[in-house]
Amino acid sequence: MSSNPIPQSSGGGGGGGRGGGTSDGLFQKPRDPSMAPRHYRTPRSLPDVCPKEPTGDGRGLCDGPSVVADQHRWTVYNSKVNLPAALNDPRLAKRESDFFTKTWGLDFAETDVMPSFYLPNITREHFSSYLQETAQREKIHERCKNVCPNKDDLSVPTITNNHDKARAELEQVPKIFMKPEFVLNDPATFNAVLPWSHFSVAGGKNSRDVASSRLLQEKLSHYLDVVEVSIARQISLRSEAFFHAMSSQHELQDQMRETADAVAKLRARTAAIDRVMCRGPLRVLRDALTRNNCVKLHNKLKLMAAVHQTQPTVQLLLSTSEFVGALELIATTKEVLQQELQGIHSFRHLGSQLCEMERLIDKMMVADFSTYAQSDLNRPFEEDSQVMEKDRLQSLVFGLLRQRKLDFLDIYSDEMIRAAKNVVRQCVVKSVSQISEIDADTVKFHEQMRLMTFHQWFDLLLDIFEHFILFLKRIKATLSVIRNVVLEVLDSSQRSRLAEVTSATNHSNEDEEESGGSALNSGEAELAYLTHEGLFISDALNEAEQRSSVTAQARAQTRAEACGSDSASATTESSSSREHNSNTTSSLPIGGAAAISEDVMPSDLELGRVANNVQELLYTASDVSHDRCVKVLMTRAKDGSLERLSSAEFVCLSQAVESFVKDTEELCGRRSMSLRGALQSQANRFVQRFHEERKTKLSLLLDNERWKQAEVPAEFQDLVDSIADGRISLPDRKHTGSEDRKPSEFLCVDGQKYAVVGTVLLLIRMFLEYCQCVNDIPSITTDILTRLTDLLKHFNSRSCQLVLGAGALQVVGLKTITTRNLALASRCLQLVVHYIPVIRAHFETRLQPKQYSVLRHFDHITKDYNDHIAEISAKLVAIMDSMFEKALSKYEVKAPMPSACLRNVCKQMAKMHEAIYELLPEEQTQMLFLRINARFNLHLKRQLARLGVINDGGPQNGLVMVDVAFYSENVQALRSLECLDLNMPEIWEQKR
Repeated sequence: MSSNPIPQSSGGGGGGGRGGGTSDGLFQKPRDPSMAPRHYRTPRSLPDVCPKEPTGDGRGLCDGPSVVADQHRWTVYNSKVNLPAALNDPRLAKRESDFFTKTWGLDFAETDVMPSFYLPNITREHFSSYLQETAQREKIHERCKNVCPNKDDLSVPTITNNHDKARAELEQVPKIFMKPEFVLNDPATFNAVLPWSHFSVAGGKNSRDVASSRLLQEKLSHYLDVVEVSIARQISLRSEAFFHAMSSQHELQDQMRETADAVAKLRARTAAIDRVMCRGPLRVLRDALTRNNCVKLHNKLKLMAAVHQTQPTVQLLLSTSEFVGALELIATTKEVLQQELQGIHSFRHLGSQLCEMERLIDKMMVADFSTYAQSDLNRPFEEDSQVMEKDRLQSLVFGLLRQRKLDFLDIYSDEMIRAAKNVVRQCVVKSVSQISEIDADTVKFHEQMRLMTFHQWFDLLLDIFEHFILFLKRIKATLSVIRNVVLEVLDSSQRSRLAEVTSATNHSNEDEEESGGSALNSGEAELAYLTHEGLFISDALNEAEQRSSVTAQARAQTRAEACGSDSASATTESSSSREHNSNTTSSLPIGGAAAISEDVMPSDLELGRVANNVQELLYTASDVSHDRCVKVLMTRAKDGSLERLSSAEFVCLSQAVESFVKDTEELCGRRSMSLRGALQSQANRFVQRFHEERKTKLSLLLDNERWKQAEVPAEFQDLVDSIADGRISLPDRKHTGSEDRKPSEFLCVDGQKYAVVGTVLLLIRMFLEYCQCVNDIPSITTDILTRLTDLLKHFNSRSCQLVLGAGALQVVGLKTITTRNLALASRCLQLVVHYIPVIRAHFETRLQPKQYSVLRHFDHITKDYNDHIAEISAKLVAIMDSMFEKALSKYEVKAPMPSACLRNVCKQMAKMHEAIYELLPEEQTQMLFLRINARFNLHLKRQLARLGVINDGGPQNGLVMVDVAFYSENVQALRSLECLDLNMPEIWEQKR
C-alpha cells in the first residue's frame, strides 16, 4: 500500500523543496506529524554582526566566523563603515543595487560579482540519481490516483474536518468505556455506567424512573452507534488490506495441495526403484561377501598352524644364545596374536607365555652384559687391546636397545665405580710391598698411606694418576663402541623413514588409483550395511582397508630389504635364525612382519637420550676417578701432614694434580672439580695461616704506632716505583746501592708526595706478598682476595679506633690527638686508596669472568676508606668549630679594633694551617679552610644578630667591618690561601 502525497498548502510552510504536488519528485507521508523529513532544513537567520552571547541551538554557533580559520580572510565583520552613511553617500549619482562590496570610497562603482568558489554550480544532473530512485514510486502514485480518484480529490481541509468531526463524536463517549480495565463485574464500574441512585428505591415504577431508564438506554444506544460508525469508517479505510490478505491465503492453500501431490508421486516412484533395481544386486553382493569370509577363514587357519610352531622355535634359538633372533620371532608372533588372531580360544595362554620368555631373555642379556662389564673393567692394564670382544658387546647393546632396556648403562656405571676402588687398592698394595718399613698385615689400609714419607706417598699418587688415565682410556673406548651402535640404529631408522617418504612421493599416482578402488570397496560395504545383515558388517568395513594395505606393505618390505635396514640386526643374527624367520613370517600377514622393526625399536628421542647418557657416563667416569684420588689426598691430610709441607713440596703436589686434571679433561671433555676442590681446601688452610701471621703483625704495628711522620727508606721508594712500572711482586732480597741512599721525608707516588707512618710502608709490602702468593698458586686467588680485603678492613677499622676514637691515648700513651695526627692518618688512608685499583686490576686478570662478583669487596673497602677520610676532615672542621663557638660567644663590638677575639681566632687559624700544610695537598687544604671559614661566618652571624648589629653603615657596623677586614687579611696571608673566597658578606642578616 502506497501512501498519499501531501498536497501543497496555501500557507507556504513545509511545501517547498523536493516534495509537494510537483512532478519533480515524491516523498512518503510520515506516520507521525512530529516526524518531519530529514532532508529539510529550517531556514537559518543571518548571524549577528556583534554577537555577545550564544543563543538558540548549537548550530547557530557554527555559523559565525572562526577565529582560527578566518583570521587571514576578510569577512563582513571586518567592515568599519557606517552602513546608513554608505547608502546615503551624496557623491554617488544613483543608488547601487548591490552595496555589499569589500571596500567603500570614491572608487565605489557597480561591478559584476564573481561566482563563489565555495558554492558548487547546481544543475539538473545533480538530481538525476534521486529522480531515478523515485521514478517507480511516482508511477505507483499516479496509478493509485487513477484507481481512487475520490480520495485524491479530497482536500486537506475536508480530511481535517472529517477527522475532527469523528474525534468530536468519540469524545462524547465517556472515558470509562475506553479504559482497558473496563469490566462490568466491578461494582464501581457498574455503578458508574448505570447510576441506580437516580432511580427510586421503592419496588414500584413511577413515570420518572421510566423516563430516566429510557433516557439512559437512548444514551447508551447513541454511544454504540458512534463507536460502530467509527469502526466502520476505519474498516472502510483498510478494506484493500483485508481483501489482499484473503487472496494470499487462498493462493497458499493451492500451493500446499500441489506440493502434497508431488510428494506422493515421488514416494511411489522410489518404491518401484527399490523393488526393481536394488534387491537383486544386494543379494549378489551378499553372496560375494560370504565367499570372501570363507577365504579369510582358510587363511587364518593356516596362520594358526604357523603360530603354533613359534614356541619350540624360540626355545631352540635360546639354546644357541641367539637372543636377537628369538626376540624378533616373539615380537612377530605377538603382533599376529594381537591383530590377526585376537580372541582365539586355543591361543589364550600363548601371549603370556611369550611375555614370560621375553622377560627371561631380558634377564639373560642383562646378566651377560654385567659379566662383560666386570671382565672388561677388571682386566690387567698391561693388555694392549682396549676393547674386549667387540662383536659380543655390539650384539648385547643392540639386543638391549631392541628390548628397550635403556638402563643398561647404570649397570656399567656400578661396575665402573667398583673397578675404580680396585685400582686404588692395587696401587697401594703394590707400593707398600716395596717399602720394608710398613707391615701390610698388621697396619690398616688407610694407615699405610700415612706411614709413608712425602716422597713415597707422592710416588704412589703419581702411580694412581697413571693407572686412572689408562682406566679412563679403556672406558672411553668401550663407551665409543656403545655410542656407535646407538647412532647406527638411529641413523638406520632415519634413513628408512626418509626412503618411505621418497617412495610415497614417487608412487602417488598408483596410490590414488588404489584409493579409488578402496573407495569402491567401501561403497560395497555401505550396500552390505543396507541389507541389515549384521553378520557381514564388520568384515565389509575391514575388507577395503586390508586390500589397500596389502600392496603398500609389500612395497614397504621390498624397499626395506633393498635399503638394507636393520644393519645392526644383520651383524648379530645367524644364518639359521634368518632362515627360520623367513620361513615363519612367510605364513604370517605382510603387515605384521613389516611393522615389527618400527614398533619394537626405541624412538629417535629415546635413542638420542641414550647417546647423551653414554657421554654423561664418560663424565661420570672422570668424576669417579677424581673422587678416588680425593680419598687418597684426604687420607694423607687427615693427620695434618699436608699442612706441614714446605712451599716447594706444595707446589710439586699442585702441579701434579693440575697435570692429572688437564689430562682427564682432554680425555673426557669435562672439567671435574672434586680433586681441585680438595687441593683448594689444603691451599685455603695454607692461606689462612699466611693471613693470620700478617694480620697479627699488622695489629702489633698499629698498637705501637705513635702517628708521627716517618722517613721513607730507599727500598720502599723502589718498591713503589716498581709498582708504577707494572711489576706487582716482591723484589729480590738484595738491592745494589739502596743502602747508600738516604731516606726521604715523603713517599713519591705518581708525582704526589705522601707523608706516611711506618705501618703504612709495611702494609704496602704485605699486600705485595699477597699478590705474589696469587702469582705462585693461581687456584687460591679468590681466597687470597678475601683475606687481603680483610687485612685492609682491619687496618681501616683499627686506625679509626686509635686516631678518631682516641685509642692511641691508652695504647701508646699519647697525650692528645693533634690536628697533625689527624692529617697524617688521612694522608695514609689516601695512599691505601690510591693502590686499591692497582690491586683490583691485578686480581681481575687472574679471575674467571664468572668470579668477577668478588671484586665488589674492593668497592666496599674504597667506600669505607673514603668515609673514614671524610670523618677525619669533619673532625678537623669540628675542632675549629668548637673554638669559634667558644671565642665568638664573647665577642663585643667596641674599640679598640681589631678586637682581641678576632686576634685569637686568626692565631688559631694560623696554627691549624701550619700543622696540616706540609701533610695535605694544596687542594685539600683549600677545601678544608673553606669549610672552616663557613663555620666562622655562621658563628659570627649569630653573634652579630644577638648583639643587634646590622649592616646599616653605622658606627657599630664600621667596627665590625674593621674586624672582618683583619680576619680576611690574616687568612689570605697564609700559604696557598691567597685566592680563597671567604664570602664575608654572608655574616649579615638578609633584609626580607
